[in-house]
Amino acid sequence: MTTTADRLKRFLDAAPAVALVAVREAKGSTPREEGAWMLVSPLAIFGTIGGGQLEFLAIDKARELIDRNIADGALDVPLGPEIGQCCGGRVGLELRVVDEQKRAALLLQAERDDLARPQVVLFGGGHVGHALASALVLLPVRVVVVETRADALADFPEGVETRLTALPEEAVRVAPPGSAFVVLTHDHALDFLIVAEALGRRDAAYVGMIGSKTKRATFKSWYLKNGGDGAAFARLVSPIGGNGVRDKRPAVIAAMAAAEVMVALARTH
Repeated sequence: MTTTADRLKRFLDAAPAVALVAVREAKGSTPREEGAWMLVSPLAIFGTIGGGQLEFLAIDKARELIDRNIADGALDVPLGPEIGQCCGGRVGLELRVVDEQKRAALLLQAERDDLARPQVVLFGGGHVGHALASALVLLPVRVVVVETRADALADFPEGVETRLTALPEEAVRVAPPGSAFVVLTHDHALDFLIVAEALGRRDAAYVGMIGSKTKRATFKSWYLKNGGDGAAFARLVSPIGGNGVRDKRPAVIAAMAAAEVMVALARTH
């Protein structure tokens, strides 16, 4: 699994000269918040401070520092018509050329951030599982796909962790507090087993199961007959992705479900 720290290390290894651009101050409506940052080398960038003309100005200034061997600099940018950006706020930027000590500090922080990311565990590597993993891997979460079938774990994008196991419910038990669980296996009985396990995790940020209203009702009957708790069942999101878009193509379900998961994680992290 490739992490943000891995990608950052590759960027730094390929760039002998790098400048850090950080948002020192953000007033009013701005593309990014205070503390957001990006790295700029003569040929590439890593991260973003929001794009648009603000970012173009920052990249030019950062490369000027590198070219002229200047240690640091600053920009105070009003986001108005004069730069072709109508956010209406104001952004203060700090820029500094990155030394070896700062490189090490950035890598260490990236490793800590990777570990602190909330985990989203997907059970099932079918069409929707692939589409959802591809959507989530672009977001600030750790994506884990759990499967009982080896062939279903092929061709996932870089950054997705895959686990082959005969006991997928074990992945629920070992997941960190605040994890999200999305159940979409090839077998309804297996779905029910995993969802019941996930609903037992009171610290779960999200428990979702793909399917129809009929499948949800069938699970409810089975769950309550087997000692399940009504309050716990009420936490189940099924069908996943809501009813706002009546389109069952995997990519569409994945887009809607990814947004749903991120909203749930934002409430608990």
